[in-house]
Amino acid sequence: MQEKKTISNSTSFALASKVKDYFLLIKFTLSFMVVFSSVISYLLVPNVQFDLIRVLLLFVGGMLVTGSANAINQVLEKDTDALMKRTAKRPIASGRMSMAEGWTFAAISAIAGCSIMYSFSMEAALLSLLSLILYGFVYTPLKKVNSIAVLVGAFPGALPCLIGWTAGFEPGLHHNWTGGWILFAIQFLWQFPHFWAIAWVAHKDYSTAGFKLLPSDKGPTKFTALQAIIYSAMMIPVGLLPYTYHISGITSMWILLACNLFMVFVSVMLFIKMDIASARKVMFSSYFYLMIVFLSLYADKLQ
Repeated sequence: MQEKKTISNSTSFALASKVKDYFLLIKFTLSFMVVFSSVISYLLVPNVQFDLIRVLLLFVGGMLVTGSANAINQVLEKDTDALMKRTAKRPIASGRMSMAEGWTFAAISAIAGCSIMYSFSMEAALLSLLSLILYGFVYTPLKKVNSIAVLVGAFPGALPCLIGWTAGFEPGLHHNWTGGWILFAIQFLWQFPHFWAIAWVAHKDYSTAGFKLLPSDKGPTKFTALQAIIYSAMMIPVGLLPYTYHISGITSMWILLACNLFMVFVSVMLFIKMDIASARKVMFSSYFYLMIVFLSLYADKLQ
């Protein structure tokens, strides 16, 4: 009896460990944030009503595609992940999961995810595939070549907004892409202060791995902080567009304006103080920014 119990506990532990490894493989927290913006973008499409089944289906499809891209990222960066403290415990880098298993998961997830997206619209499926390819096979290897990788990576990072918008398209009808491009622009610009703050905090780790992700070759500098200010400032006029194009109302316009001004403020403080603590404030502010902005847009939806 004791032996059976021990075997059962051992099996349960192994299963729990494997599930945890897959959560790490798909970078669940990051994927959730990405898919969250896609779902909200879908719900912001004019005349699209909240349907729990459709929302869950879109969420699962988005998680599969994003998870596939992140799995490809970890397979290709197996050796460099092993060099960095923050990524050394990832399943493939640590050797707990084979590269073959990672590739298999990535392929199955990509096919399943794109198929689900196709059930919404052909545009959503094609954009999902494009996003996966850009992130996994262009942005990932480019990180070691040039800091332009951040610009390239911002495209697949913002495409979930456009994917969500096109998922709301009705077959056979002419559709307006304007709203999708506006949401794309918001998330596109947001990524620069967000990612540079992360790269600032993790600069030593990234340098050890050979990643070139800050706009200055000299590492965290005034130039990097200035770039964060510029992109945060660019978010201010873009934040007015959802109201201008009647996607959402005036209440959310003021909320977006306040959020964008705050992003400028924390970026300016980074420029003044030039320390990791200030970079962390930019990083954490950017996490809350995305959640507040997209929820306020949806709560204030006009059509």
